[in-house]
Amino acid sequence: MPTIYEVAALAGVSPATVSRVFNGLNVSPEKSRLVREAAAELSFTPSRAARTLRRQHSEVIALLIPDIENPFFTSLARGVEDVAQEAGYSVVLCNTDEDPEKETKYLDIAISDNMAGVIIAVAGDHTDLGKLLERRRPVVAVDRGPHGFDIDAVMVDNRAGGHAATSRLLEQGFRRIACITGPSDVETAQERADGWREVVAGSGVSDPDRYLRYSNYRVSGGFEAMSELLELPEPPDAVFVTNNLMSVGALQLLAERGMVPPAFGMAVFGDLPYAGFAPKEITVVHLPARHLGVTAAKLLLDRINGDDQPARTIVLRNEVGTGE
Repeated sequence: MPTIYEVAALAGVSPATVSRVFNGLNVSPEKSRLVREAAAELSFTPSRAARTLRRQHSEVIALLIPDIENPFFTSLARGVEDVAQEAGYSVVLCNTDEDPEKETKYLDIAISDNMAGVIIAVAGDHTDLGKLLERRRPVVAVDRGPHGFDIDAVMVDNRAGGHAATSRLLEQGFRRIACITGPSDVETAQERADGWREVVAGSGVSDPDRYLRYSNYRVSGGFEAMSELLELPEPPDAVFVTNNLMSVGALQLLAERGMVPPAFGMAVFGDLPYAGFAPKEITVVHLPARHLGVTAAKLLLDRINGDDQPARTIVLRNEVGTGE
């Protein structure tokens, strides 16, 4: 079996540089390329077990997301995996289904399996990261952050996105603009609804919350909420939906009623997973899903490698456009 010294000799670098490459530490791109090419030529595989003992943690990262069927989280996971793989880490994908009990179970597994760190989009307001942080395991929140814990986070500007999407509907001439948002205990759902509320309240609508519905971030939730809104004595003429899957359900209901855009206004927070209904007529807040994952993974790897600066929050920009 080839040794680290043989890899170093073939690559023309020091053994320490080889070690740094396979431990995910900072090395110039050129030296990293030389080391990996030499390792491939020699069929060299670093000992994961030895590195785990030395580091006191495995080379595995847990990624907890609330809905693996949502293309937004699929793209986010791809960003995490690409960065982790390049640094020599594997990613365990954990689907919590918005269930706090499942989330807690996965967090306990991350501890018991001695995982290197956790990236999490929390299931709700009561996520408990205490055990992980007590064991000095780095945690990065992505898209949704937990309450009461001072950790790194990568977010989008939810309130601004909700404000911009609703403003676009107002500019298009709609006046009774409803909002379908996620569970009331999810911070992003509240923030996006707050952006909507600022616009409709400012437009002179009295009691705008009569047009607000909380739902479950699923297709079925969007369908049911849209049905309720259309049964109001004075139904809305447009809707802002704060999640891509709920927008599909809302569109299905509108299609059944013969009210698809542009006859009925619609704005969506997040890219439509599939759009057969006049996508050019739908306002979309485009989200940098993969970039969220990439940024979160880089922050986590920095922490794993010893970065001890104060926790920071990175907010990525949204862009408002159409469904195409």
